[in-house]
Amino acid sequence: MTLFHLYTPLRVLLKSYRHGAVSKTIVGLRVFKLGNIFPCTTIAMRTNMEEILRKAVIQLPTYEMREKSPPPSESNSLEFMHFYKCLDKEQRLEFLEKLSRDFGVDHKWVSDLAGKLLDTQGRDLATILQAEDRLRYSLTPRYRHLLTHISRVQGGVKFLVDLRADLIEFASSKMSDSPHMRDLNSTLKSLLSEWFSVGLLRLERITWQSPCEILQKISQYEAVHPVRNWTDLKRRVGPYRRCYAFTHASMPGEPLVVLHVALTEEIANNIQGIVREFATQDADEDVNKINTAIFYSISSTQAGLQGVELGNYLIKRVVRELQSEFPHMAQFSSLSPIPGFSSWLYGALGQHKKEGRATELLSEQEWKQVQDVTGAAPGAPALEALRRLISTSEWIRSDRLVRTLEPVLMRLCAWYLYGEKRRGYALNPVANFHLQNGATMWRLNWQADTSPRGIANSCGIMVNYRYFLHETGTNSVAYLQNKAVKASEQVLGLVSQFQKNSKL
Repeated sequence: MTLFHLYTPLRVLLKSYRHGAVSKTIVGLRVFKLGNIFPCTTIAMRTNMEEILRKAVIQLPTYEMREKSPPPSESNSLEFMHFYKCLDKEQRLEFLEKLSRDFGVDHKWVSDLAGKLLDTQGRDLATILQAEDRLRYSLTPRYRHLLTHISRVQGGVKFLVDLRADLIEFASSKMSDSPHMRDLNSTLKSLLSEWFSVGLLRLERITWQSPCEILQKISQYEAVHPVRNWTDLKRRVGPYRRCYAFTHASMPGEPLVVLHVALTEEIANNIQGIVREFATQDADEDVNKINTAIFYSISSTQAGLQGVELGNYLIKRVVRELQSEFPHMAQFSSLSPIPGFSSWLYGALGQHKKEGRATELLSEQEWKQVQDVTGAAPGAPALEALRRLISTSEWIRSDRLVRTLEPVLMRLCAWYLYGEKRRGYALNPVANFHLQNGATMWRLNWQADTSPRGIANSCGIMVNYRYFLHETGTNSVAYLQNKAVKASEQVLGLVSQFQKNSKL
């Protein structure tokens, strides 16, 4: 690296230093202190990892000094953050494994204190409680104090959210499955749950007058029904629409979870009329036409906040906001996608073929209609033809197949939502979310999302989860404690048809 290449970034560094900046990132360099400049490739060396961790993760103070020891230097936390950001994925994994393994709980200390606690049994209560408190203190991982101190520096909370996103990715991709990493993830999730408790969140309504940066992020983060352009976005925050987001003081300008609402007369049975019609873009709202709130999209924007309850609280807060604005509003419902249904169905058809039960999912008349349209022979060939139609979405092009498959797909989808479980709870993540909130699985809607994505994911079917406000508490408890799903007569009727046809 020549002096010419260093000149411009150093001039920027000196300017930021005069303004009190502790550290600064510049192209191709990592700067921790003035006069201490490393290329990124050098910083990632294992010796530097150990040095950074040794400086950033302080020794756990003794029990007697736990509230009297001075806080660690802020510059060490900043150095840790900048170092981590400079690493590639494999280096980050190595760094976090070292942090979780070498700077966690002192197991020998814990064992000794556990023995002392057992020795106190039979003594006075004060002695027992102090022994329990000492044991509790020893169970605190050393890195927990580092995480807490990082949260107090500028940008620290966002950094930790992104760091947990890395932990989740490492676990889901099987890059790491060590118990130390799982404990680090659990510790960080617990801290984030405290920092992002609902009392510390701010509810913001997003309008066309909101800052451009916020609107752009709302568009980028929309995961359910992608925003096509600025005109589309303007409609989604305009008349007969509401858009709300939770924000946090430690992450200004960053929506955490976003809820889109359509204000309608009745409970909507398709998404086309909500996100693809532009007739009311510039219309004034007629309060007399607003009787229902349709929650048609909810998106969590931060992967690192997975498992931290935000969406359910957002819906509850929005319901209160809408009741305040429209006291006469009587109906609250989602219009939800059914991700995973098509892939589940494809797998179920393959399993039935493998087990020689190809004829069970459809009635004899339905199989004849499939055979007539596809030209397939009865039995396994017809089932394979149906699998191919589902996987390619070709069936939607045939009006005859659409009519034939409607009762089949509707009852199969009802069973998928109502009957397919994971550990006793709904397999479908969207269903599980709304049922936990106390909603009722109310209505399946045929051809509710005819977009290519809607057909591919759920054969175009969508579902309403209806929120009967006087029942949500009871329903939520019944689902969480007893795994009981509250469903309407329509859904239960479709489930009964599936069970009859499948001989369950």
